[in-house]
Amino acid sequence: MPGRIIEISTNGRSLHLDRGFLSVREGDAVVGRVPVDDVDAVIASVQGVTWSNKALAALSERGATVVIIGADFNPSAAFIPLRGHHDQGRRMRAQADASAPMRKRLWAEIVRAKLAAQAAALETIGQPAERVKRLRAEVRSGDPTNREAAAAQAYWPLLMGADFRRDRAGDAANAMLNYGYAVLRSAAARAIVAAGLHPSLSLHHVSDGDALRLADDLMEPFRPAVDLLARDLSLEGAVMGDASTRKRLASVLEADYRTANGRSPLSQALVRLSQSLAAIFLGD
Repeated sequence: MPGRIIEISTNGRSLHLDRGFLSVREGDAVVGRVPVDDVDAVIASVQGVTWSNKALAALSERGATVVIIGADFNPSAAFIPLRGHHDQGRRMRAQADASAPMRKRLWAEIVRAKLAAQAAALETIGQPAERVKRLRAEVRSGDPTNREAAAAQAYWPLLMGADFRRDRAGDAANAMLNYGYAVLRSAAARAIVAAGLHPSLSLHHVSDGDALRLADDLMEPFRPAVDLLARDLSLEGAVMGDASTRKRLASVLEADYRTANGRSPLSQALVRLSQSLAAIFLGD
């Protein structure tokens, strides 16, 4: 089962470690506590938060991530553990030495999986998915013709409406997407570190200011799960200012996926994906 996503959305709160529990306080009053072993990530969506070093160390020891969210609900910083796996050094060396053809082949597989998920999302809401499926079939190693971008042009109007434009700085549905992707990104980073890989050594993403480029790669096939949630919330008239909206977006990690090993929540699918990638780097 997926662990807990803890969101701090009220200024003036502080996090402490208290006898095996992550304790959230407001002044001297405890407003919430959860076993620290159950925490997958802590998301701070306000700036007036304080942390004890013991709490951060305990989260790190358990592989949990801490994500700082900006005003546009995009992540502005992430705190990830340095120690993730007993074989970390060998795995990171193999990851760094991966050839360009291997990385291109793997990126093509990820793009195909993403487009398959987008087509499935469209079919779920009764929209035509033929163009996205056709573009998926055209993806080649490294996706040199950017079939991913072409699919996005077809996908977003069908999913969100003809007037919708994906804008990271936008509000309403765009802010929901930003937040949901931040949750997804934190789970991907956690899975990557747990597999003994480095989240900055990507297959495809190359942004110089991005410390989680591999997380951006591996989360791609799972974005449509966030997209469907954001669509449903938008149609219901939900707003990002409501804690219930953010709670539902965070629940995306519980989305049910079919795998070769049976049905698993999205968070566990990310773990298996990261472990599989590590095995590929090692030649296993």
